[in-house]
Amino acid sequence: MKSKLGCSLVLFLSATLGFAQSISFSKTRKADINLTENKTYSEDIGYGFDLNSESQVKFEKQGFTADTSVYFSVKLPEGNYKIDVVLGGENASETTIKTESRRLMLAQEKVDAHQTKTFSFNVHLHHQEIANTSEKVNLKPRELNVLDWDKKLTLEFLGNSAVQQITITLPDHLTTIFLAGDSTVTNQDLEPWASWGQLLPLYVNQDAVVANYAASGASLSSFKARKRLEKILSLLKRNDYLIIEFGHNDEKIKGEGNGAYGLYTKLLTEFIEAARAKGGIPILATPTQRRAFKDGKLQPTHGDFPDAMRKVAKKMEVPLIDITKATTKMYENWGDEISRKAFVQYPANTFPGQTEKLEDNTHFSNFGANEICLAFMQEIKQKNVSLQDCFKTNLPKYDPKKPNQLSSWTVPRSPRFESIKPYGN
Repeated sequence: MKSKLGCSLVLFLSATLGFAQSISFSKTRKADINLTENKTYSEDIGYGFDLNSESQVKFEKQGFTADTSVYFSVKLPEGNYKIDVVLGGENASETTIKTESRRLMLAQEKVDAHQTKTFSFNVHLHHQEIANTSEKVNLKPRELNVLDWDKKLTLEFLGNSAVQQITITLPDHLTTIFLAGDSTVTNQDLEPWASWGQLLPLYVNQDAVVANYAASGASLSSFKARKRLEKILSLLKRNDYLIIEFGHNDEKIKGEGNGAYGLYTKLLTEFIEAARAKGGIPILATPTQRRAFKDGKLQPTHGDFPDAMRKVAKKMEVPLIDITKATTKMYENWGDEISRKAFVQYPANTFPGQTEKLEDNTHFSNFGANEICLAFMQEIKQKNVSLQDCFKTNLPKYDPKKPNQLSSWTVPRSPRFESIKPYGN
């Protein structure tokens, strides 16, 4: 009999889900489910290859291989899960793994021919329902069909991948890093849009998991009104973290009582107090700078909002990560032209069906999102914030005054694309 510790919750669910703890794609590895031929995902079965990618899969003795993006989904309840993936095949392989709405978990891991390696990472799955209430997170129309909010775990394998087995278990305890923010933080479901929040899972260690509840177009007030804060608070445990980054959309709210030192300051204080009341650890992050060059000089675009957040952090004795200052240094050192590479700026016909150029100065490319994530983590370490205990030990050092170049970013793109910009600016 399996012990409760580390045992998949799905073992206790109705057998109609058709799912167990481990899934083997190998003819030599035995598991709860042995899958050695293409099977398309369906809710009735509860697992299978998804998003019309099953035709890209080739089965060999050791497992399946693919030279393009392949999606595999498993129907699961809400919760935090540990995923162990065994990689390797008859030929040398290089595998990137993303989960859900393109959360980066594994980047270009190489395995030699006839060798195997096991990689582990943690994934937070969330549903709309708020536990012990009749309430739900109020999603916007464009969020209804994104992978983050469906009721299954989706793993995307990219590159020249070779996969032997997936094992899904419930970890005994994880520190959860909750993210509250806007389009510069959220998990962007489709290419070429990206945020620093969806890159953070790549750098988190085995004792922590990232739970990203940020939303495109969100301000502090709309985040609360759509019950995202309520959802976070329903899950937040003592010593979990709540990272709060807003400003882009808050500055558009006009009228008496609003503004940086009005509603914005009031709600920042409320979010901090709510997290602390649950035993959580709040961290404030000032908004990412917009790319706004004039005569070769970067212009500030957030008015009093970054300074208002700095004052709240000082008054409330909350750690402050100054992403506004970090991104300003990054863009200035790249300069007007090179900084474009950090944003969604592509000529027409870069992507299938994209007939017009994309030129956005707010939302990031995958490269730009990763640069901001590196800057965020570097300041966490420099300020000796306890969140650093959740990071892997081999993180690269980062200096915003010496940002990387686009050539340093070689992680493959996902195939799912749209040219419509996210909510917010």
